[in-house]
Amino acid sequence: MNAINLSVMAGAKALHKPKSVNPVGGGPAQIGAGLSELVCVERWNETIDVVSFRFQAGEPMKFDYKPGQFMTFVLDINGEQVCRSYTLSSSPSRPYSLMVTIKRVAGGLVSNYLIDHLQPGQRVRVLQPTGQFNLVDIPAAKYLFLSAGCGITPMYSMSRYLTDTQIDADIAFVHSARSDADIIFKSSLETMANRFNAFKLSYALESATESLLFSPKISFDIGRLTAQMLQTLVPDVTERTVYLCGPEPYMQAVKALLAELNFDMSRLHHESFATAEKAARNQLMQAKSSETDENPQAEAFTLPTFNLAIGDRSTRLTQGQSLLEGIESEGLPIIAACRSGVCGACKCQVLEGETVSTSVMTLSAAEIDVGFVLACSTTLISDVTLKL
Repeated sequence: MNAINLSVMAGAKALHKPKSVNPVGGGPAQIGAGLSELVCVERWNETIDVVSFRFQAGEPMKFDYKPGQFMTFVLDINGEQVCRSYTLSSSPSRPYSLMVTIKRVAGGLVSNYLIDHLQPGQRVRVLQPTGQFNLVDIPAAKYLFLSAGCGITPMYSMSRYLTDTQIDADIAFVHSARSDADIIFKSSLETMANRFNAFKLSYALESATESLLFSPKISFDIGRLTAQMLQTLVPDVTERTVYLCGPEPYMQAVKALLAELNFDMSRLHHESFATAEKAARNQLMQAKSSETDENPQAEAFTLPTFNLAIGDRSTRLTQGQSLLEGIESEGLPIIAACRSGVCGACKCQVLEGETVSTSVMTLSAAEIDVGFVLACSTTLISDVTLKL
């Protein structure tokens, strides 16, 4: 994937600015440490507590990314650098602008900061889009998008891309929301459902307003998503490839109901907000490391490395690299079917050292207690001895 190349920024409108949300003037768009600057050109409310922001370069240019990827904002808030990742809700099939959609969260530092301060004409610092949860790296013949809350953003990007670029892409989309008033992209999704016969849109609503009204082409049910509800809304669920995004409790519940339906978990792919934040931190550290390599006068910045020992073999892993990467780099035998912490095929045991895991699916409490982890979803925070 190409990096964002923002070479022209002059001439954008200058506004009064809070710190970190800067008016655009002259100067280079590439500002070091792999950072670029984007101009906010538009903002609007999707729901009462969700706002979308659209960004462009100073002059027309195309952005290159994959539908489903996220972009990381790098902000200075109260004198501290803060990174926060948001999935791009725009589609690369409409490449002249980028869009993120942000929900206001009680006590949320970055979401409240951007919603309260970021206005058209101001600029922000960003890292290039990245992320493995995307349609290019995870192709399918029949799609099932499952989302809740702001987890709808990658699904919206993917849906827009597929309906823009393919004839009759087979898409089933089931979104969970508190009520119909909380459905993000409601109008745009209804338009897609009405225009494309192969786009099957459904909602699982915890409650509904008295004026609830959907297009005849949109299905809905009241209550939290269950296995029976999903099978009713999407009868061929077991034949599809599932893309899942939302809050962690929602995703765990969906994984459980898919297991109840005997779904082939190797065809389940998911993005989590926690995983995106971790990837963003690693991306920023790598960008800073690259800047130091290119500019010897830059402040020294190196990523921590840890030793991974497996039997009589050992290798060094950089912070953020998974156990699976280390095992495969040594050519050791391991099965990694889903590579996303779902199938459990890459189970291994940590004998010594400390690790962090983003998934423990398929592992029992007893296995976790004696150090079993999933190699694809586990990184080192110290030297580690591993048993395959």
